[in-house]
Amino acid sequence: MAARPTKACRGNGDGQRLLLDRDLDHLPPEVRWREWMGRVEAVIFASHQPVSREVLARMVGRDCNLDLLIDDIRAELRGRPYDLVAVADGWQHRTRPAFSDAIRAASGVSEQTVDLSQSEALVLMTVAYFQPITRAELSGFFGREISRDLIGNLRGAGFIASGPRAPQPGAPYTYVTTKTFLSHFSFETLRDLPDMEKLEDAGLLDKAKLLADLSGALGIVSEDAEAEEQGLP
Repeated sequence: MAARPTKACRGNGDGQRLLLDRDLDHLPPEVRWREWMGRVEAVIFASHQPVSREVLARMVGRDCNLDLLIDDIRAELRGRPYDLVAVADGWQHRTRPAFSDAIRAASGVSEQTVDLSQSEALVLMTVAYFQPITRAELSGFFGREISRDLIGNLRGAGFIASGPRAPQPGAPYTYVTTKTFLSHFSFETLRDLPDMEKLEDAGLLDKAKLLADLSGALGIVSEDAEAEEQGLP
């Protein structure tokens, strides 16, 4: 006799609940595993954004090892022009870089990139490592005023967003990176950022030179800095 379906679902848009048999106890183990693999891959394939572990866990049994399941899916994709990658706290199908030229040639569309200036890239890097951080703190870090326009450009690209207000006079906004930032740079979490101390120990980074380069690149002065820090995100 088939097991009673496990309720693990959301509304279908008409106020009804969808039922999904997560555990599939009536199936042989091998068939059950294949069904779970199919569900997980289908959900990821259908999504334009990375799919979180919490969402995928609702597609499989409570005792299913999701990491092993993902490993098996990826093993089957070896040799295919796309892979399943961990990015932005979730998983997403992505075309392998070796096929990027073929895709651009077929679509007639050039590669879509976000063209950051050197100043914007340096500020974004600083936010990533020291978030949550206010604009005044960024300015203090670089020894120059960080303009409101520069922050606006990074927000417009979706790379940073307003974080919690800082416990300082005026309660200024802080800035943090977003899932778009993680996805664009192919990071699963912020823990994937290169370790600055390890880079320095390996002789690949000179902090003194880096700070000098930062100050030279950030020759941007904003007269409305104080007004923004007092409440404008």
